[in-house]
Amino acid sequence: MRGHGLRVTPQRLAIIDVLIEKGPLHPSARFIYNEAKRKGMRLSLSTVYLTLGELSRHGIIKMLEFDKIENRYEGNVSNHVNLICKGCHRITDYEAPLHIDPKKVTRKTKFWVTETRLEYYGYCQKCRKKLSRYST
Repeated sequence: MRGHGLRVTPQRLAIIDVLIEKGPLHPSARFIYNEAKRKGMRLSLSTVYLTLGELSRHGIIKMLEFDKIENRYEGNVSNHVNLICKGCHRITDYEAPLHIDPKKVTRKTKFWVTETRLEYYGYCQKCRKKLSRYST
């Protein structure tokens, strides 16, 4: 955070701790808030939203915005594919072998790439099993 000109506060550290601990879940702001409160941190939900927005703007975390589900946050800022289950809304990172260099895209098209996000939608193994039970 200091490298991005941000002050390190107990609230910000608590939010980062939850993201590190629960990162694979791609938690929502409300989930992060509840986890931080459960650990005894005194903070408000608005502080969590403001902090997540600030960390996202500085490229420390990624905010995943959705139309049909609550926004989620992740600490994995590397290029990867998010596998999003349409049944349970679980998000899983998949390190894809294909990598498109945004700098090459900019050089070739003169389009200034500021962020990337690749998502595959479908059903996780657990939800597929549930669906197959109902379709037979």
